[in-house]
Amino acid sequence: MANESRPCPCDIGDRFDYGGHGQEVQVEHIKAYVCKPPAGTDKAVIVIHDIFGWQLPNTRYMADMLAANGYVAICPDFFVGQEAWKPSNDWASFDDWLKTRNAAKIDKEVDVILKYLSEQCGAKKIGVVGFCWGGAAVQHLMLKNPHLKTGVSLYGVIKFFEDRYSLLHPTFFIFAEKDEYIPLEQVALLEQKLKQNCKVDYEVKIYPGQTHGFVHRRREDINPQDKPYIEEGRQDMINWLNKYL
Repeated sequence: MANESRPCPCDIGDRFDYGGHGQEVQVEHIKAYVCKPPAGTDKAVIVIHDIFGWQLPNTRYMADMLAANGYVAICPDFFVGQEAWKPSNDWASFDDWLKTRNAAKIDKEVDVILKYLSEQCGAKKIGVVGFCWGGAAVQHLMLKNPHLKTGVSLYGVIKFFEDRYSLLHPTFFIFAEKDEYIPLEQVALLEQKLKQNCKVDYEVKIYPGQTHGFVHRRREDINPQDKPYIEEGRQDMINWLNKYL
C-alpha cells in the first residue's frame, strides 16, 4: 500500500514543455481546452485530467494526439475553477483537498460538455479517456452515462468504485505493473469481478515495469527503456477508440 503520508503517488513526472495546438474556450460555467482534427469529423473524445488539472501540458499533449488521430478532443476543467494539486503541496492535506474534487460527481459538467460537442462540434459518437483521477472518473461514467460510446481508463484508482462492475459501454483499463498506488491484487480483483458481472466488451492490460502515470507523464525521449511501453499504451488507447467510435 502507498505510504499513508503520501496517499497518492502522483509526482508530476516529466512535465512536458508543450504549448498545445488547440484553444481554450468557455462552455457555460466550465473552461476547456479544445483541439480539432484537420478534417471534419462526427467523433469526439472527452479527456479527463489527473489531479494536476486541465492546464497540465502533458494532458494537452494527449488531447492533441487524439485530434491528430481524427477526433475532436476536449479537456474541460472538471475542478471547475478550484485549484489543481501542486507538486509543492503538503501530501498530508491531500485527503481534505480530494473531498471537494470527487471523481464521481462530474455528471453535471459532462452533460454540459456533451451538449457542446453535439451542438457546436457536430459530434455524434463520443468517448472518454482519463488519467489517474480522470481514470476513476471514466469508470464512473462507464457505469452511469448512457450517451457515451466507450471509455479508456488509464491507471484509474480502483478503490473509488469497489463493488460496481456492470459497465454500460466497452471499456479499456490500462495499469502499470509497478504502480505504488494501485496494487496488482486490486487489478486482479477488478478483472475477476468484470468477468462475473460485465455484459459489454472490456479489456484489462498491465504494462510490465511501468509506474503510475507512464502513458502521459513519462517522456519517451528521456526514458528509452520505457519508450516501447509508453508508445504501446498510447497506441492501445487510440486503437480502442477507433474500434468503438
